[in-house]
Amino acid sequence: MNKDEIKKFLPHREPMLLIEEAVIDADGTAHAKYTVKEDEFFTRGHFPGNPIVPGVILCEIMAQSCSIIVKDEIPGNMTLYAGLDKVRFKNSVKPGDVCEVTAKLNDRRGTGATTMFFCSAKLEVDGKLCCKGELTFVLKPLP
Repeated sequence: MNKDEIKKFLPHREPMLLIEEAVIDADGTAHAKYTVKEDEFFTRGHFPGNPIVPGVILCEIMAQSCSIIVKDEIPGNMTLYAGLDKVRFKNSVKPGDVCEVTAKLNDRRGTGATTMFFCSAKLEVDGKLCCKGELTFVLKPLP
């Protein structure tokens, strides 16, 4: 999927659309990429002279990547965080880095708009682990 295809089911838009391409493999695992630009709003003040992507943004990149696993259930709904667990930050991410996320659906509970999804994800740059964690999200009807 390219960015235009991703926009068909994710409500995020620039500057908060944080995946640019994605694919779901035969095992149902999502693989997504995002290149951190030099002028991102979140690196301009974090930190001047030494820009580093904030951890919460890394979690958002992973969350959006998890959402594509259930893209067929998203029309008419949006995904919202319900929890972050066991999040660990291992290495910094800087402008110019290509974030590569691998996300897996571990469990789901409920049906329809009350469905909860339990995922695990890792974010790497050049094969080096930068962030990992377990993410929980729910589907909520669009207003």
